[in-house]
Amino acid sequence: MLSSRKELDDRLPGAARAWLDEALAEAAHAAQHPGTDSGNPPWELRFASAGRHCGLENADSVRALLLVEARAGLPAVTRLYEQGTAAERRAVLLTLHRLDLGATALPLVEDALRTNDTRLVAAAVGPYGAAHLDAHGWRHAVLKCLFTEVPVEALDRLSERARGDAELARMLGDFAAERTAAGRVVPAGLRTVLDLTAPAPPAPAPTPTSTEETS
Repeated sequence: MLSSRKELDDRLPGAARAWLDEALAEAAHAAQHPGTDSGNPPWELRFASAGRHCGLENADSVRALLLVEARAGLPAVTRLYEQGTAAERRAVLLTLHRLDLGATALPLVEDALRTNDTRLVAAAVGPYGAAHLDAHGWRHAVLKCLFTEVPVEALDRLSERARGDAELARMLGDFAAERTAAGRVVPAGLRTVLDLTAPAPPAPAPTPTSTEETS
């Protein structure tokens, strides 16, 4: 869960708050003067050192604030993702839905889903992935969560996207059969998702009005 600026201010010590003020000011300057920095602009260097200055437990939230304040575009988020540590990559993935990127950053989500890093997989199936992965990609993301033991609760919009998906139900059945044949435990979350793939019940028939009943 990402914290707001106010929440961070309430728990950060004075030196960390001052550092964050400076970092966000640099990010805002970059947003107001796009293209003026060559190489890595100062706020991107702050992005990398957020954990050292504000604490590892606050790093995701600080990095998210920097990305939003800088109005980071695709080149910046791609650079930060590709050059970053796993923690920095996770912060990028967690913030994508707050940026004006459309579906252009989907390759970053797809890259994360090719890893077996559960931190990245869980971040990749958040709001941005749920909004932009096509049906094929999303189904495989569900299976990736089950395979890597990422809780299915990490899948944003799970109920909405799974509802009535017969192909997903088939894939889940095949996955369960393979695990059983290999003598491996079937993840408990599989039943949760499988139950959601059932078609929505038909809407109840309208109740006759009193006029219709007496006519």
